[in-house]
Amino acid sequence: PSLQGEGINTGKAAWFVRLGGCDVGCSFCDVKESWNPSLHPLVHVNEVVENAIRSNLGAVVLTGGEPLKWNLDYLTAELHKNNIEIFLETSGSEKPSGVFDWICLSPKKGTVIHPYWLSNANELKVIIENKNDTVFAEELAEKINSECIIQLQPEWSVRNTILPFLVQYILKNPKWRLSVQTHKYINFP
Repeated sequence: PSLQGEGINTGKAAWFVRLGGCDVGCSFCDVKESWNPSLHPLVHVNEVVENAIRSNLGAVVLTGGEPLKWNLDYLTAELHKNNIEIFLETSGSEKPSGVFDWICLSPKKGTVIHPYWLSNANELKVIIENKNDTVFAEELAEKINSECIIQLQPEWSVRNTILPFLVQYILKNPKWRLSVQTHKYINFP
């Protein structure tokens, strides 16, 4: 159990399910131990669902690594049968599987994004490590669906230097919103 720490749903209580495996491998990833799924014991999908039900939170965040390295059809169907909202965090690098109530697309430079995610994302969250990353962000903003909420998020290790730039950038480009990693500020997992 945790609180969503970033993006539009910041502060929402949810049961977090971290799926192992990632082929993106961002240098600034704060959960690099999730990249290799063989480092973690397999948990049966029904046990994941039961844990989510017992949490009584009514919401699950599926994250990774890259959660879509796995087929999520059965997991999301079982969660929905139990009236649990499903929030997905994805880089968009994999083909779609599963059904979600909210999709947060957070692509990384150099990643080929499956077109489904650009058409169906509810929010776009672009991590900004340096000023030039806004070029990548603007390219994504041109491709994303018109209903998607778009956000810039400072990369944690450079937040003190990049945050003032982002504030000014958003003031000049108000289509963007600011996302910060609240869970790190409050020291909550």
